[in-house]
Amino acid sequence: MLKVTASAVALILLAACQAENRSGLPETETTGTAQSVQETSTASATTTGESGGTLSAMTPADKEFVVKAGMGGLYEVQAGNLALQNASSPAVRSFAQRVVTDHSKANAELAQLATAKGVALATELTGEHEAAVDHLATLSGAEFDKAYMQHMVADHAKDVAEFEKASTSATDADLKGWAGRTLPILREHAKLANELAGKV
Repeated sequence: MLKVTASAVALILLAACQAENRSGLPETETTGTAQSVQETSTASATTTGESGGTLSAMTPADKEFVVKAGMGGLYEVQAGNLALQNASSPAVRSFAQRVVTDHSKANAELAQLATAKGVALATELTGEHEAAVDHLATLSGAEFDKAYMQHMVADHAKDVAEFEKASTSATDADLKGWAGRTLPILREHAKLANELAGKV
């Protein structure tokens, strides 16, 4: 009796499967969900592959800020490294070390963010930043100290203004958060630079 029942159940299941296969995949909630998940995964993979991340949230203004911040950060590190070699004042060297450490960390965070958003950062200085480092490279001692600190005062004043704007008006939430976290460090650099510039 059990054998008959088991066989009957098996035949019913087999018939049901064959009926479903004639019209393709069975229309069930499970299959529908699996198809949706697969389609979603494929779309996500394509988007990530093309842009390196969630590029769609970045406006042209956001991208411009990322590129400028990348160039500024690169400049701060290179100028700071020059100061570590050429400055005569221990206070200037100490300031430069702080700038190099803080901006190296911020640069790494920005590079990660830029990659995720599909924005390319410069790896070499150009324009006014390149000219500033070239000029500083020709100086040494007290002359270097004075010129370097003047550059730091001017550059950090611009940085603070740009980061204040980005921390409130950037469209991309990740960028806005990064700018907001970096801003207090830049304000501290600006304060120290202003104090030190009057002493060298």
